[in-house]
Amino acid sequence: QVQLVESGGGLVQAGGSLRLSCAASGRTFSSYVMAWFRQAPGKEREFVVGISESGGSTYYADSVKGRFTISIDNAKNAVYLQMNSLKPEDTAVYYCAAHRRPLGLTPSRYQYDSWGQGTQVTVSS
Repeated sequence: QVQLVESGGGLVQAGGSLRLSCAASGRTFSSYVMAWFRQAPGKEREFVVGISESGGSTYYADSVKGRFTISIDNAKNAVYLQMNSLKPEDTAVYYCAAHRRPLGLTPSRYQYDSWGQGTQVTVSS
């Protein structure tokens, strides 16, 4: 388990951009699968994008392909989510998550055992 803290959320107009950051406390950051999830009011927490150990592979939800980009900086123990062309339906609390289980990169929230506190992203129309 690794401690995660998100930041960078806020209010933005449709079509705008935001960059979320997730800071990790551990020294073994590169050995973890990292992912971003989001949860809107009344909905289940859903997978947004994940990146495999050491950043070798990425997997994006169809709803964000071409608009969002995940990246990592192992030296800073950080993962980022660049969000462009934001839509009102992107409004949610965004969570950083991590795991190091054998399954590897997966969209299943049940595999992730490290979670940040969440950061609110609100996109106005």
